[in-house]
Amino acid sequence: MKLKVCGMRQPENIQQVAALQPDYLGFIFFNGSKRDVSASINSAILAELPANIKKVGVFVNEDPAIIKALAAEHGLQVVQLHGGESPSQCLELKEVGLEVVKVFSVGEDFDFSSTEAYEAVCDYFLFDTKGKEHGGNGVVFDWQVLENYTSDKPYFLSGGLNLENIKGINQLKKKPFAIDVNSGFELEPGLKDVTKVQQLVAKLKSKILEG
Repeated sequence: MKLKVCGMRQPENIQQVAALQPDYLGFIFFNGSKRDVSASINSAILAELPANIKKVGVFVNEDPAIIKALAAEHGLQVVQLHGGESPSQCLELKEVGLEVVKVFSVGEDFDFSSTEAYEAVCDYFLFDTKGKEHGGNGVVFDWQVLENYTSDKPYFLSGGLNLENIKGINQLKKKPFAIDVNSGFELEPGLKDVTKVQQLVAKLKSKILEG
């Protein structure tokens, strides 16, 4: 199971978390987020990250041309789309070599048929908790809903994950390709608790979450 640590902002904290070797580090380019890096991102720090850590740009209803420009500027390999992006917009980004993660906000009545139009134009789906914000709500959705997910498209699981509730992933019939952690591993918005992330990495390496 892969690990993505999202909402990174501070250079020293980025280096500390990168030293733990997560599979993905996420950087939010959305001025509606408390973890927005649009005006402060340090491209030099990103350029120094280990090559095996994929850099993810998180966007909400952004113009694909802007996304492509930012991806080129900051060396992003993956884009995570949290808004109402269309399948054609996803395809446009995929066609330039970016990996595309399309996010779906999940509530009790979520209909997984809404993902079907994105099957061919995305590399992964991400299921997050439906809430007031475009992610980072710190709330877990009812994972039983995932029993209705029948696609073979690998998915990221997000939404209020922490060291306690994450153990429940072991009960899922269809395990996520990756877990995406953010607020449950923070000291404050944009500042990750390195000790907690280290504990999570240890659990993943020992396959505690996978049984």
